[in-house]
Amino acid sequence: MADKYNEPILNSKVISDDTAVKLAVDKIIEEHLAENKNADVYKFLFNCIDLTTLKSTDSPRSVADFTERVNAFDNEHPDLKNVAAICVYPNFSQVVRTVLDVTDVKVACVSGGFPSSQTFPEVKIAETALAVEGGADEIDIVLNLGNFFDNDYEEVATEIDEIHHACRGARLKVILETGALKTAENIKRASILALYSGADFLKTSTGKEYPGASLEAAYVMIQCIKEYHEKTGRMVGFKCSGGVASTAEAVAYYTLVKEILGEKWLTNQYFRIGASRLANNLLSDILGEETKFF
Repeated sequence: MADKYNEPILNSKVISDDTAVKLAVDKIIEEHLAENKNADVYKFLFNCIDLTTLKSTDSPRSVADFTERVNAFDNEHPDLKNVAAICVYPNFSQVVRTVLDVTDVKVACVSGGFPSSQTFPEVKIAETALAVEGGADEIDIVLNLGNFFDNDYEEVATEIDEIHHACRGARLKVILETGALKTAENIKRASILALYSGADFLKTSTGKEYPGASLEAAYVMIQCIKEYHEKTGRMVGFKCSGGVASTAEAVAYYTLVKEILGEKWLTNQYFRIGASRLANNLLSDILGEETKFF
């Protein structure tokens, strides 16, 4: 393994003992969760949602209808900020771009052989470039877990860098698939590799094959983002996804970001939640009645 990939891992001071991580998370949640259970935080969290449809049955018509609901939200709830982005498969980027009328909602696409990341690097690059050409503002890819577990960190980093180049200005979210990485040490290593390879966001999970987001995984990732920012001055975002469905769960991730990274990260430029069910649950808590808008 080349020193340029090993060195930042070896020099990192981020805690990677699983027991210590859990204790640190429990302390933050116990001390600060309650203060964030309020309508202003719920409204902010709604504005951080990547509203997602990633089904085998998605079609141009269903994705267009999905996008029209986001358009309708602006008209029906003008007092609330809309979701941050609509996230779809890459072949639908042009559909969303064509139908979307809301200027401050981004078009996000999964890419790179999502969700397994098991295809040719050339295909990953081409798929990403085509999604961006179709109108994607943001690209979500999965870190190559096979190469990671083979300790081929150079290949992992090179692939992320090449896909980042193919983004041509679109922001790149790198999904670590923390449920497959399992340990705090693996999550730390994967986070550092992604950060030093050009990731604009670290994202927890696909929500597909493995367990989704956990507060412990988020804690390690957020600490890596903080350390990276202190060393480089570059702000990188954090996105939790995979099973984050309730308002209470969303508030817990918000609490970690607020306490570790601070107010600068409390904007949808740097904090996102990948969700399909969360939007209606948050909206219900904001409005004070059960709502199924999306």
